Amino acid sequence: MVAAKIWNAMEVAGEANCDNGGGRGPAIRSSALAVDTSLSLPEMSPRVVELCKDLFAEWSKLDDSRFAVETVSGGITNLLLKVSVKEESGNEESITVRLYGPNTEYVIDREREFHAIKYLSAAGFGAKLLAVFGNGMVQSFINARTLTPEDMRKPKLVAEIAKQLHKFHQVEIPGSKEPQLWNDIFKFFEKASDLKFDDNEKRRKYETISFKEIYDELLELKELTGLLNALVVFGHNDLLCGNIMVNDEEGKLYFIDFEYGSYNYRGYDIGNHFNEFAGYECDYSLYPSKDEQYHFFRHYLMPDKPQEVSDKDLEALYIETNTYMLASHLFWALWGLIQVLTIFMY
Repeated sequence: MVAAKIWNAMEVAGEANCDNGGGRGPAIRSSALAVDTSLSLPEMSPRVVELCKDLFAEWSKLDDSRFAVETVSGGITNLLLKVSVKEESGNEESITVRLYGPNTEYVIDREREFHAIKYLSAAGFGAKLLAVFGNGMVQSFINARTLTPEDMRKPKLVAEIAKQLHKFHQVEIPGSKEPQLWNDIFKFFEKASDLKFDDNEKRRKYETISFKEIYDELLELKELTGLLNALVVFGHNDLLCGNIMVNDEEGKLYFIDFEYGSYNYRGYDIGNHFNEFAGYECDYSLYPSKDEQYHFFRHYLMPDKPQEVSDKDLEALYIETNTYMLASHLFWALWGLIQVLTIFMY
C-alpha cells in the first residue's frame, strides 16, 4: 500500500498560528501527546485528562477528580469524547476530544481537513477548533444530539438540512477551487487495488474482485458526469446522520466532522447525502423518492421562497444529483475495501 503522510500536530498548529498573523489571532494550542484508542474508556480516561492538562494551562493544577470523560455518539473513523471540567470558580466547562482511528491517514487528508475547519468554524459551521495533539483535535462542545436514520426522512428536518447545506455551499475556502472527487476516487482505487491480506479467507474474497471492471466504470461515469457542467462548491461530502446534530429545544441544526470536505460537485454532495438515508444497514429501499428529493431541492435552491423554484430547475438538479449519486457508491465501496485492511471488518 502507498505510504500516507502522517499527521504532525505540532507542525499543523505552528502553520495555523502563522496564518493567524503571528499571534494576532487566537492561537491553536498543541501537544505532542497521543491517546491509545484501543483502550477501554476507564483505561483511556486518565490519559485524556493528562492530555487536557497539557493543552490547557488553566486546568493543569486541577485534581483529576474534577474531570469527567464520556463517549459521544457519532463518528465512524473517530472516537468522540466529551470532557467536562469543574473549574476552581465553580463553573463547569465541556469540550469535545476527537481521537482519530488507527491508519485513517490512508483515507483522510488531515491537513486538508484542518485547513477547511479554520474557515468553516469562522463561518459558523461545526465546533470551534481549540487544540490539536498527536492523534486528534479538541473542539468546543455542541449541546445537541446526532440524528438517527429515521430523522433524515422527517420533512421538517429535510428542509432544515437543505437550507443549511445551501449556506454551507456558499463558504469560500482559500486555495485551489478544483473539484477533488475524481482525484480522491482514483487515489482510493490505487490503494484498494493493491491490498495484501495475510488471512486466506479475506485474500480469496479479495481476488474475486475485478478491478478492471471497476476502473472502466469509473472512467465511464467520469465522462458521463462531465456532461452535466455541475456547479462546483465546497462540499461536506459525508452528510450521514452521525455528522448532523440538532438541539431539539432550540431547533438548531449543526453539521460536524469535515474530514472529507473539499471543493466538489454540488450534485455529489447532495447525492451522497441521499444515499445516507439508507442508514448503517444500507437499506436502499429508504432512498428518497422523487417527491421527497424535490422537497429537499426546493429548500436548497430557494430557502426563502421554496415554492417558487421552477420545474426546470428541479428536474435539472434531480438529474445532476442522481448521476453523481452513483459516484458516491463507488467512492465508499473503495473506501470500505481499504478499511478491511486498515481498520474495520466489513
